Amino acid sequence: MSYMERLPRNRTYLMCPPQHFTVEYAINPWMDTTAAVDAELAVRQWESLRTTLTGLGHVVHVLDPVPGLPDMVYSANGAFSVDGTVYGARFLYPQRANEAVEHRMFYQRGDDWRFVAPEHVNEGEGDFAYLPGAYGGIVLAGYGFRTDPAAHAEAQEVLGRPVISLKLVDPAFYHLDTALAALDDRHVTYYPEAFSPASQRVLAQLFPDAVLADRVDAEAFGLNLVSDGRHVILNTEAVAMGHKVREAGYLPVHVELSELKRGGGSVKCAVAELRA
Repeated sequence: MSYMERLPRNRTYLMCPPQHFTVEYAINPWMDTTAAVDAELAVRQWESLRTTLTGLGHVVHVLDPVPGLPDMVYSANGAFSVDGTVYGARFLYPQRANEAVEHRMFYQRGDDWRFVAPEHVNEGEGDFAYLPGAYGGIVLAGYGFRTDPAAHAEAQEVLGRPVISLKLVDPAFYHLDTALAALDDRHVTYYPEAFSPASQRVLAQLFPDAVLADRVDAEAFGLNLVSDGRHVILNTEAVAMGHKVREAGYLPVHVELSELKRGGGSVKCAVAELRA
């Protein structure tokens, strides 16, 4: 497929600046409390990501950071929205619990959203991905490390979309968005070995033309990307992944996010899509 056939779609995103970002606890294998975060560099890198998205024609709303919540920069984890309905997050670790409150207040400020508070642990777009053009519109949902599988059934009832459960088996890829990404409304890329054998078979059946990543791509957070259907925004370490998406007809756009990787996240972790 040529580049001309890959058409971008304008998106609306939510981001939170990393003014208070630090690694003061370890809740995933990437977090090292002994390695200092360069706070000023983190802010500059985050701003570069924001301006990259707006420069591509997308709208970015900004959530105010809160002292004492260093991981708020990973705004994708705060909720999951589909067609104006928002399924709120409920974090596994108490260190992040109050982030869900801040996201809920954002959605409840106006009349644009129907917000539904969750009963089960789930970490928003960290473990949910929506493909509106695949099979009439489906949700892919990860579990194994953070999100409770019961949240998948809850999300299906809230959102009215089929939810496909996928089991994550490698602690390095603790959220779905570290192991799989939507490239457009119908196509995905993923790292097979991050999933159980049964989940690999499900993905192969649903997406026979997927762009397959390897462990090098995944460890470079190359799957923690944001795509508008044509432009694929990845961090600068994900060089090989950039080549793969280019070969598939997309245009890679690299952004430096070395500081956010210290907390176990990259491009997608920092960007929540708002689907009104």
